[in-house]
Amino acid sequence: MSTAERIEVSRPFPVAPAEVFAVLCDPQGHVAIDASGMLQDADGERVTAVGDSFVVHMDRESLGDLDMGRYDVTVTISTFEADREIAWKILGRVRPQIGHVYGYRIEPTDHGSLVTSYYDWSDIAPEWRDAGIFPVISEANLKATLGILERTVRRGYPRPSAPAEAR
Repeated sequence: MSTAERIEVSRPFPVAPAEVFAVLCDPQGHVAIDASGMLQDADGERVTAVGDSFVVHMDRESLGDLDMGRYDVTVTISTFEADREIAWKILGRVRPQIGHVYGYRIEPTDHGSLVTSYYDWSDIAPEWRDAGIFPVISEANLKATLGILERTVRRGYPRPSAPAEAR
């Protein structure tokens, strides 16, 4: 589903919602599944609640739209319902802050999960709305990220560490 100010794409996954949610709570999970090529690395702990945050090291070179060099953004969790939904806003270096939201809804199904990725810019600051630069990420990009997320989860990410005696 796409509207003038929101994109949503869905895909069935053959895994339980908790397995998908685990990747989305891990800052490195965001880097691992990013199809845009912008997310380079992340610092921070797994998120567990609304208000938690982590830093993502970015580079827009892959989009070829703005020459911003390498920069950092802070991801702040705005919706957190364990194994069901997670969403976040981005705090970057631009002012005023943009106000767009990225998120995932996960619904249990008989065969695993239905995962919906969404990108919403309906509440962006007027300066950014007037700039006419949204959406930054396309529907195709959200679909590609869902595909990478499914592959990542099916491969067992995050993999538990091996016990010290096994290393």
